[in-house]
Formats: sequence, structure tokens, C-alpha cells
Amino acid sequence: ASVTLNCEVEHPSAGWRFYWYKAVHKLSEDFYSYELLPGSSSGTEQDSYMVHGQTHTAGYVCRAGRGDPVFYTQYSELKLVWSADVDPAASLTVSPDRVQHFTSDSVSLSCEGNSTEWRVRRFPEDRSLSCPSKGRMTGSTCKISTSQSSAAVYWCESGSGEFSNSVNITFQNDIILLSPVLPVTEGDPVSLSCKLTTENLPFNVEFYKNDKLVQSDTRLELNISAVSKSDEGFYKCKVMNESAQSWVSVKLSSPGVSSFLVPLITGLVCGLFLIILLMLLFCYKKSKGEFFFLIH
Repeated sequence: ASVTLNCEVEHPSAGWRFYWYKAVHKLSEDFYSYELLPGSSSGTEQDSYMVHGQTHTAGYVCRAGRGDPVFYTQYSELKLVWSADVDPAASLTVSPDRVQHFTSDSVSLSCEGNSTEWRVRRFPEDRSLSCPSKGRMTGSTCKISTSQSSAAVYWCESGSGEFSNSVNITFQNDIILLSPVLPVTEGDPVSLSCKLTTENLPFNVEFYKNDKLVQSDTRLELNISAVSKSDEGFYKCKVMNESAQSWVSVKLSSPGVSSFLVPLITGLVCGLFLIILLMLLFCYKKSKGEFFFLIH
């Protein structure tokens, strides 16, 4: 799909030209370098730039300039444009496999792909919770933990410029909602659980979807037997205290090979049967005509 980038200066006025860059992460030095995008070496008069056919997740920045010699503004903040690749070049998995964790938990983030050199990135940025930091990165696995409540987006970047999928991770103190990190496939069963740091108390457990109550009883689980696109949304639970909310994403199921083969084979069999029937009918009529001719 095409993506339009927009750039603004703090005090707009005439004469500004806009320069557009793709961010390239230098793992060895832990910073981004910027490469000019095609057609913007001399700047553009328009404050927008269209990226055509983006196939992988990429980061972009812009800046403006005017005058001769050119006076440049500072670079803008880095903006990541996530590409929903069906088969991304890299992937990030979380263990334990859930969005929310207690502040006492240790969480492992694993990067997979064609690269041997990885860094786990975080937004908002926090060097104490990024990898590698303080020896936390072991191979392609990063371990994070924190004593404070926090929420952030994590992803993997390789030395060859690969980006993984992004995941949301939340740390809470006393109550969490157990929900899947990655999108669930339409038609699959999904179970959302409410978990406390203390022993389960004999109170009602309330589950909410988009701030609307959907279940209220003593069950600690909200079960969906066959999830559909309409089940997508923000979920949270409440037992005296309230958990953070987590987004449950639903992806459409890919039609399997068998779903294509069944109607195809059925059509072929029916067609073949019809052809054989017509041939038999033709032969029958032909033989009957010859029989009458011999009698006469």
C-alpha cells in the first residue's frame, strides 16, 4: 500500500523545502543514520511525500531547509510505519505468551530471522528496558523486568535492516488480564483470564470489552469458543481493582488447500460424469439407428 508522510515546521512561512529520509539502524553504534529518499535530494516544495508499495516496516524522518546556503531545521522525530507482512522477514515472540505481566515477572523476548545480530527496541524509549543493555541480550533473546508499572511497544531490529512485528507489553502490580500477544485466527477458541498476585478471593470477576460489561460472576475466565472479527477490541478485568486493558486482535483465517480442493474435485467429478452420460446417450442413439437401418 502507499503511505503519505507529512512534515511541518513550527512556524510555517514561505520558502521552506522539505527533505525526506529513511532511517537505518546501526546496531554496532546504537543509533539511526538517515538516507535521503528518492527525489528529495534538493527538497520538495510540498510538505508531503508518498512512499509507494512499502513491503517492510521502515522508519522515516524529515527536516526542512531554506536559503542559500541552506539553513536546515533539526530532524523530526522518527516515525515507524509498520507493514502488516503476511510473512515478515523477522518475528518477535514473548515468553510468557501474554500482553500483561506482574512487576515481579521476568519476560523473555526472542528475535527470529535471517540475521545473527539483533537489538530489541522499545517505545517509549527506556535504555534500562532495552536490549542489549547491562548484559541482558543472550544470543537473540532479551530478558526484561521492572519494579514499576509501565506499558510500551517492543520490536526487533537486525543489523541488516529487518524489522519484526511489534508487541505491546504491560507491567502491573496486583492484577493482570491474561490475553494473547499475537493476533488470533478467526474461528479459533480464545480464553481471557484474570490473575491476581494474591490468592483468588470469593468476589465477582467482571470482564469488560471496550468499557462495556460482558461477564460478571465468580469465573476467572472469559471464554470465546470461536472468535470472530466482531470480538476484536480492548478487554480488561476487575476484582475490586481493575487491570490495564489489552487489545485482542483477530486475523482472517487463510483458506486451506482442502477448502479449494473439495469444490474443485466435486466439479471435475460432476463434469466427467456428465461427459460420460452424454457419450453413452450418443452411442445408444447411434446403435439404435443402425439397428433400424438393418431391419429395413
